[in-house]
Amino acid sequence: MIDLLNAVILGIVEGLTEFIPVSSTGHLIIAGHLLGFEGAKASTFEIFIQLGSILAVVFLYKERFYRLFDFSKTRGFAGINGMVLLGLTTLPALIIGFLTHKFIKEHLFNTTTVAIGLAVGGIGILLAERFLPKPDKHGLDALRPRDALLIGLFQCLALWPGMSRAGSTIVGAMIIGTERKTAAEYSFLAAVPVMFAATGYDLLKNRSLLEASDLSFFAVGFIVSLIAAWFAVRTFIQLLSRYTLIPFGWYRIALAVLLLLLIP
Repeated sequence: MIDLLNAVILGIVEGLTEFIPVSSTGHLIIAGHLLGFEGAKASTFEIFIQLGSILAVVFLYKERFYRLFDFSKTRGFAGINGMVLLGLTTLPALIIGFLTHKFIKEHLFNTTTVAIGLAVGGIGILLAERFLPKPDKHGLDALRPRDALLIGLFQCLALWPGMSRAGSTIVGAMIIGTERKTAAEYSFLAAVPVMFAATGYDLLKNRSLLEASDLSFFAVGFIVSLIAAWFAVRTFIQLLSRYTLIPFGWYRIALAVLLLLLIP
């Protein structure tokens, strides 16, 4: 029962933080430390429950994903053009992530580096909101290949644990003139291919750690993560209609300080 409770707690943490600009990695490190759930199997579990979060986005934006397979569409975020946009955003992180995966896992997954990522990302959000250009891209159909590639390059910043994939892509999109809500929605959609690839690669490498007895534990975390992410994405989009990202920037900085004080 304790294991299942841990799965519920970590599933909630993952689902609520994966798609907002606060770093799910930082939150999972704190939660895992407090629960005493750390080590290789814990890392594999945290990777696995990301798939639940991804599935929530697929459900919420299923019409958008359906449009990617409507090859009669030649403009906007649909058909071949939509696939090209997602491909351009995904490719830089896949290439750099593949080349640096071992180094990142061995040297950057620690309290100090995650706290640095949280703090730097928080400052980046505050600066972006302070000097934000007037948006000229409204709606997903306004994005062009050059925009997608630039957002993909910003996404590479998230390879540093704590920077946050959502934070990097949302702020990157805003910097190139995308309005806030569109930036967030594109970040959600762009997460699906890159996160499927990254989690699949990690799970394949760590499959020897999985046992049949882990099935219920992993399944609970997966389902809870899916539900929590569904709620978080819907709520986050509603908030962006009225507020800026400034509270998230300050929250990240406070979390970085907490992480350094809480975990040596």
